[in-house]
Amino acid sequence: MYPELFRIGDFPITTYGIFLAVGMLLALFVASRLGARDGLPRERIYDLGLWTLIGGLIGSKLLMFLVEDNVQVFSLDFLRSGGVYYGGFLGGFLAVVILIRFYKLPFFKVADAFAPGLALGQAFGRQGCFAAGCCWGKHTDLPWGVHFSDAGHDYTGVPVYGPDGGDLYLHPTQLYESITMLLVFGLLIYLHRHKKFDGQVLVAYAIIYALVRFTIEFFRDDPRGDLFGLTTMTGLSTSQIISLFVALGAVVFMVLRLRSVKKELT
Repeated sequence: MYPELFRIGDFPITTYGIFLAVGMLLALFVASRLGARDGLPRERIYDLGLWTLIGGLIGSKLLMFLVEDNVQVFSLDFLRSGGVYYGGFLGGFLAVVILIRFYKLPFFKVADAFAPGLALGQAFGRQGCFAAGCCWGKHTDLPWGVHFSDAGHDYTGVPVYGPDGGDLYLHPTQLYESITMLLVFGLLIYLHRHKKFDGQVLVAYAIIYALVRFTIEFFRDDPRGDLFGLTTMTGLSTSQIISLFVALGAVVFMVLRLRSVKKELT
């Protein structure tokens, strides 16, 4: 794996950072195109995208601080880490909710424009995780098991050797999610073109991703902390617990939205 591409002086240019930046730019481009299709001003979509990224970064770091032990906030490693995705999702979502009122834009149209780009950004971001070696999976004997390099171990702590000293092969959980979210991106683009009501794409993304993440968590083996002791109590990971709440919230949201649309039609 190649966690670092090169250095500028003592500052490393990481593969994860490059993939993340490319994913964010592509996500913003897709959101602007889809938003324009729904009659939204592109300049406002770009403004929203910028603040959503900032809210997402803050949220991801905040949840990382809450769930992981011995996090050194004032350190280079903390700044370079990607944080916890669900924290980023919730932080970005909150930023959109607040700014949409300020910009006086229709919430559901904006959310539908951002959802496919979010899935595409995740697909690229997980490629960065794979290159860095973070978010690794459990041991597997399957033919597609991945043996990470010593450089990956030095950078993220990914295990590379088993108890017997032999090469250790792991589930490529990063690629599982990357490939799946690329397929989800295509599905959401199709749904955006054929949606029956505004907000449908957002709901579809939330439900699908919650199910995808809940499943992939069974194959992950990296330390992910414990949110208020819930992981210890339930035997589920932090992300699985959040996935359940996200899926439930999305279903409730869908029911309420459908009722609202029916009232508008009548």
